[in-house]
Amino acid sequence: MTIAFVTHRDCWRHQMGAHHPECPERLSAIQDRLIASGLDAYLQYYEAPLATREQLARVHEPAYLDYLEAQAPTQGLRHLDPDTAMCPATLPAALRAAGAGVLAVDLVMKGEAPAAFCAIRPPGHHAERARAMGFCFFNNVAVAAAHALEVWGLARVAIVDFDVHHGNGTEDIFAHDPRVLMCGTFQHPFYPYSGVDHPAPNMENVPLPAGTRGDGFRAAVEARWLPRLYAFAPEMILISAGFDAHYEDDMASLGLTENDYAWVTERLLEVAKRSAEGRIVSLLEGGYALSALGRSVASHIKALAEI
Repeated sequence: MTIAFVTHRDCWRHQMGAHHPECPERLSAIQDRLIASGLDAYLQYYEAPLATREQLARVHEPAYLDYLEAQAPTQGLRHLDPDTAMCPATLPAALRAAGAGVLAVDLVMKGEAPAAFCAIRPPGHHAERARAMGFCFFNNVAVAAAHALEVWGLARVAIVDFDVHHGNGTEDIFAHDPRVLMCGTFQHPFYPYSGVDHPAPNMENVPLPAGTRGDGFRAAVEARWLPRLYAFAPEMILISAGFDAHYEDDMASLGLTENDYAWVTERLLEVAKRSAEGRIVSLLEGGYALSALGRSVASHIKALAEI
């Protein structure tokens, strides 16, 4: 079946300096792989809109939104932390990345697409309510989840995060919100060194030691995520789809393959079909080994489209 593919050229224009791993070539690697594999025939392309202040303010402090606007440079780079910098194209790209998730939720809720993938950058899951960090400015998946809750009136939304880094920003925003269940796997101990100290009851955080391979990841999903997800019965599943746990990605030290990403996508689709009419929206997070990223996203999309 055909699924929505939401992106925008502005997301290519964001730059954080030469040799930075979070680079525009990430999106090119994804699109090249989708075309080469013939999967583009199963995608309906949409241009991401700019997120509005109202949409952003559901998950970010107004003063923080003002801060990002004030920090946006007219030339050169401005670092917000050692890893996270803004160029003149960053703010539009970040607004498109957040707006992509909003549009994707609308498309899926209207029945115009059975599922959606957002090929966006900058990523978002490290962005806290009032702090940019870890390459992230707006928390894209949180903006999408809040939109599903507030505009579409959903009572239960699940966020699943299989990035190699803990989604500290998403947890910061939704901890103790009974409408949201967040399930995450991440390498630990590892940046951002969070997610293990007394998480809120609606957080199913599963730290994985360095060296964990696909069998360990799959066991964690089956033992920890799936029982919580089925019991929660989400009306929509949102995925923070980071692919930097791939064995070829030297950003970290886990050992997943594209087959593992296809497998977990299939398991999540089964949950979505049980309680959410199959509704899934996936948003790109990490993944910095370009060939592995392209192959992993292709496997993820193939599973989403049930090809």
